[in-house]
Amino acid sequence: MEELKARPVKSSSLTPLGFLERAATVYGDCPSIVYNNTTYTWSQTHRRCLQLASSIVSLRIVIKRGHDVVSVVAPNIPAMYELQFAVPMSGAILNNINTRLDARTVSTLLIHSESKLVFVDCLSLPLIIEAISLFPQHVNPPRLVLITDDEISSTDDFPDTYEGLVEKGDPNFKWVRPENEWDPMILNYTSGTTSAPKGVVHSHRGTTIAALDALIDWSVPKQPVYLWTLPMFHSNGWCFSWGMAAMGATNICLRRFDATIVYRLIEKHGVTHMCGAPVVLNMLSNSPTAKPLKNPVESVLYTHPEINEAAVVARPDEYWGETPCAFVSLKGSSNKPSENEIMEFCRARLAHYMVPKTVVFKDELPKTSTGKIQKFELRQIAKAMGSPKAPSRM
Repeated sequence: MEELKARPVKSSSLTPLGFLERAATVYGDCPSIVYNNTTYTWSQTHRRCLQLASSIVSLRIVIKRGHDVVSVVAPNIPAMYELQFAVPMSGAILNNINTRLDARTVSTLLIHSESKLVFVDCLSLPLIIEAISLFPQHVNPPRLVLITDDEISSTDDFPDTYEGLVEKGDPNFKWVRPENEWDPMILNYTSGTTSAPKGVVHSHRGTTIAALDALIDWSVPKQPVYLWTLPMFHSNGWCFSWGMAAMGATNICLRRFDATIVYRLIEKHGVTHMCGAPVVLNMLSNSPTAKPLKNPVESVLYTHPEINEAAVVARPDEYWGETPCAFVSLKGSSNKPSENEIMEFCRARLAHYMVPKTVVFKDELPKTSTGKIQKFELRQIAKAMGSPKAPSRM
């Protein structure tokens, strides 16, 4: 039995990055990424990731393996998928940031993570520039790399570009393997819906197991055609970014969710698998322990000079699963705000997805004998309201 113990000469650390190497060998000539008129094979994706990892190292951003953070702010485009591999292959910790966050929150995340480098999509560049402008003077801002898009006009004279780094990189780069499978690989933040965002670090081992578990749970076969309707910044696409490499999948990238485009891509590419955030919301809404809507939205409402009482509950939504619904009672002044005015008040102080999509005015909110607001009654009212006629846009 003693002979079965792990020894360096015959064991290697678990890491999902190895899935990419295998895909390049087993599925080398098969399509890996499809986006508009661009198609890559798995051998090409493997080579591009090595080149990018090599360039990240050459920037001398990564000083200490498994310590320095590289952030990404981008939708589901090829660069976003490649960065899920390339950043940790450079020895850095990957941090995906939700593109729908407000500048203040993004600034907080960048400062807290001590991010050294940010890959930013051209459409999110104004957000990142504003976020960095909020840095205290004593905090050094991260270096920016712009991800351009052929179909979207962008800054032509930006010093560092994504494709520029790919072109400069070494395709024979020996990527930085973890010394220990418990070494950190990913840094994700909670959305901050219920409090300040909290950072969660994931190891190479944990990410590998999570990716394989997702494949088993969803019975994903070899070489599926996966349509990326789920944002990769959501827990790294539930680890499907690495899982799809393990299965030699074809990743159909989608910059923004649009029903017409989705149906067209399904028909054109023979999509076999897809998933989306509304599925998560529906699952959460059926969980007795899930509380996606809590005090911060209410705290902001109470700062409004004309609001006397406020409570926020979930309202059913066919598009998002559920959205925040605010019930408020007003003070006795003649300057009564409208529903839109209250929503704009919240939008200026909160990330947009936290802003109430419905505001219901009541003379007085229902309370218990001890004065506590009875949210269960408000939930029943919100549920009876049903879903808004048009899909909510956050």
